[in-house]
Amino acid sequence: MNLFDLSGEVAVVIGATGALGGAMAHALGKAGAAVAVVGRNAERGQACVASLKEQGTRAAFFAADAMNRDDLRRVESEVERQLGVPSVLVNAAGGNDPKATVTAELPFEAIGLEAWRGNFDLNLVGGVLLPCQTFGPGFCARQRGTIINVASVSAHIPLSRVVSYSAAKAAVLSLTQFLAREWAPNGVRVNSITPGFFPAEQNRRLLFNEDGSPTARAKAILSHTPMARFGSADELGGAVVFLASPRAAGFVTGTDVRVDGGFLSQTL
Repeated sequence: MNLFDLSGEVAVVIGATGALGGAMAHALGKAGAAVAVVGRNAERGQACVASLKEQGTRAAFFAADAMNRDDLRRVESEVERQLGVPSVLVNAAGGNDPKATVTAELPFEAIGLEAWRGNFDLNLVGGVLLPCQTFGPGFCARQRGTIINVASVSAHIPLSRVVSYSAAKAAVLSLTQFLAREWAPNGVRVNSITPGFFPAEQNRRLLFNEDGSPTARAKAILSHTPMARFGSADELGGAVVFLASPRAAGFVTGTDVRVDGGFLSQTL
């Protein structure tokens, strides 16, 4: 059997309404999984489902706020009813609140607690904690399942300006390893993916000027990336399919797969 065949798997992708989450949802679908698209934006969610169905994937959209435990519990039961018992959970929701970004006008010491906590809520609590608390017990009870959390290069080396985002993503890595250890006896694997720099809606203004030219920050990023380019969202597909496959990655848990063009290996 193909090591990367996900036929019979039901993947729940929280944050599939975003560019990176949507690309991972499509990769899982192409590998044979049924895909539950979960997010707050119904228009984007339905568009993602329509695209998945065009490629032959069985898919459905489920509206939910990842910060709402009741929403997630409802999604769990609805996914099972419409698509089958979930076996893969991808936590791809996240982002950075500009109000917590260090600038000349907003030094570190002036960042408000609300903005700081907002990044932790989005990237750690709603981004990983609550979904894992919701879907994890079912995986453990069935002695089968895999969870893939989305981290960031800034979790490994804190990037300038996005201090609370970096700290929240570092916590994602820590929680991933904790759950990998705790749930391994229950047949559940927990891993993470560290994307490098992928132009998406949330960071496009930081990377490109209005005329499409790279900003000074983008040039700095590219100069620190050995492959000297940004990633394309579909380049995350191989990593997510590998980690989702019980055959290809059956003995892989507690690890982080970097898809960063070499960013974290660059020194001088």
